[in-house]
Amino acid sequence: MIYFDWIAEELNISYSSLKACVQLLDEGSTLAFIARYRKSQTSGLKEEQVEKIEERLAYYRKLEKRKESILKSLEDQKVLDPIKRAAIEKIRSTTELEDYYLPFKPKRETKADVALKHGLGRFAALIMKQDEASLDKLLPQAIRGPYANEKEALAAIMDICAQWINENQFLRKRLRSLFLRESLIESQLKDGDHPQKDKYRDYHDYTGSLKRIPSHRLLAILRAEEAGVLKLKLGPKSADALALCAKTICASGTNAAPLLSKAIKQAYQKALYPSLSKEARKEALEKAENTAIQVFATNLRQLLMAPPLRAKSVLAIDPGFKSGCKLVCLSPQGDLKHNENIFPHPPQAEWSQAKRKISQLVEAYKIDAIAIGNGTAGRETENLINQCQFKRKVQVYSVSEAGASVYSASSVGRAEFPQYDVTVRGAVSIGRRLQDPLAELVKIDPKSIGVGQYQHDLDPKKLDIQLEKTVVSVVNQIGVELNQASPHLLKYISGLGPQLAENIVQHRKENGPFRNRKELKHVKGLGPKAFELSVGFLRISDGEEILDSSALHPETYDLVRQWAKYHKRNPKNLLEDKEFTSKMEAPAELLAEYGSIHLEAIRDELLKSGRDQRGLARAFSFDPNLKKLEDLKEGMIVPGLVSNLTKFGAFVDIGLKQAGLIHISEIADRFISDPAEELKLQQPLRVKVLSVDLNRARIQLSLKQVKNES
Repeated sequence: MIYFDWIAEELNISYSSLKACVQLLDEGSTLAFIARYRKSQTSGLKEEQVEKIEERLAYYRKLEKRKESILKSLEDQKVLDPIKRAAIEKIRSTTELEDYYLPFKPKRETKADVALKHGLGRFAALIMKQDEASLDKLLPQAIRGPYANEKEALAAIMDICAQWINENQFLRKRLRSLFLRESLIESQLKDGDHPQKDKYRDYHDYTGSLKRIPSHRLLAILRAEEAGVLKLKLGPKSADALALCAKTICASGTNAAPLLSKAIKQAYQKALYPSLSKEARKEALEKAENTAIQVFATNLRQLLMAPPLRAKSVLAIDPGFKSGCKLVCLSPQGDLKHNENIFPHPPQAEWSQAKRKISQLVEAYKIDAIAIGNGTAGRETENLINQCQFKRKVQVYSVSEAGASVYSASSVGRAEFPQYDVTVRGAVSIGRRLQDPLAELVKIDPKSIGVGQYQHDLDPKKLDIQLEKTVVSVVNQIGVELNQASPHLLKYISGLGPQLAENIVQHRKENGPFRNRKELKHVKGLGPKAFELSVGFLRISDGEEILDSSALHPETYDLVRQWAKYHKRNPKNLLEDKEFTSKMEAPAELLAEYGSIHLEAIRDELLKSGRDQRGLARAFSFDPNLKKLEDLKEGMIVPGLVSNLTKFGAFVDIGLKQAGLIHISEIADRFISDPAEELKLQQPLRVKVLSVDLNRARIQLSLKQVKNES
């Protein structure tokens, strides 16, 4: 198919790789499966490349359907010929296709159509040729039908010219390029008072380049327009657009005869400008949305990839003042062992009793770590913990509460803990997200985790699709323990989904832990295709087959055994002796049969075996002297954690209710276009306070000044 060539060219990949990838996609294979286990077929395409192929494939297949519809329409109109068919088949964009079809597109009858029916087309042709002298002589002949005089006839003739100019495919293409390159977006405050007027004061009289406007600024301006605060104008300078029209329409030069010039202006003002301005706005909005969605997805990926605190008993605290602090004790597997309330803070202020109770629970449940929610009363509770005396080593962590309340009131939370109220569920969520952020956060709608940018301005469907793709990608990148994973985690595994995930957990309850991956075939509804797509991402650490603990696909087990045998080793040696595995040569017979790409992919999985890519969670402490905004002074250097990344900067939690902002210009000495080039979510930093606005509760920070001073 011709669009295979187009995709291969656009993505700079070989035709054979593309064809193999498309075949796998059409067979129902997932992105994660193709990228991980079909490298030999696709010549090593990465997951991002497979995703791009899937996107472009969907685009061109949709375009092909539209072409079929247009060809059928032209055939029905009896205007289709080999030249038009060939021209349509070569078109590569929806916009270009619709431009080509515009003159033939069935539409409500226009004034120009009526004039053409009355034979005024030949007079319009004289204007288009700039033969106004001939038109003056022939104009009396145009008085016919509904046109009672020369003035009415000329107006009808001008309507025809304007319609022809609007339908000129080449002109629309050139103008569209001008709109995309040179458009200005201008905003002005609407007349009258508005409750949100001050919120958008930066844009009351704003002019900027549409091409260069930052995504967050465009989204804010469009939100203000939607709220009725601003009125907008979008497009290039009219003089530039009209000059381009004249240059394109006229046979030579840029000057048009008076009537043609008037027709050009009519076409531009009534048809071309409204249409192309709307297009440019739509494209700019889509670009801004895509940027914001990508920021959200990048942040979500980093949050899901946060290091876990493995195999540790945790005391989790959901802090509060009047309502007290909810305590829960969790086993290393995340099981709830105990819960109760303490009231260390005003108005009860039972400080001593709270310290005593925490110390007792730490000893009774052999607690290794304490997770404190970072919301209301979080810092005060951290101070309480720091004054407790423990007989065992206990690490203290501040954990983001974002989304915990959503989980606690959700059907997932109720199903897991039907006998407990929302306060217990919220505390459990805080503790579990320290133990394994990925396993816990997949239970929460990603939009509730608090790492997005202008999410309420974005297309909710597009946002949901991209965030789900991100969760799926991370879950499959890490893999899950088959005998421990919840259905909420399993449903994101390649080839599964909610129902099969539930079936796996139910099978586990009825039959005990899986002893090997082959037993997955006995799960209700899990057929050969689902087994093939999912099994490599499911681990069994203490099973009958040592290779089941790795990310190797069972279809490669025989090959691994042959490779190990060649070196007089067993598969376990290849998993454990990383130094040997990294250097071991491949026998000629295996290279000949399987190829180097396949063997290197297997070596890569052997080397990753037993390693969690996420690392280990580390404790972090805020400045104990910072308790309120007034404690913060210009010039101070304080510790903090990156809590959110946007295109314009990074928000940093420094232990106060208000996060501080490091503007992108204060992150690094070199120019960066994206804070994510330098920073990651939950990254610990030392930052300098540039300014504190107590009235607006805003904190400006710098990272580069700390680096320069150290």
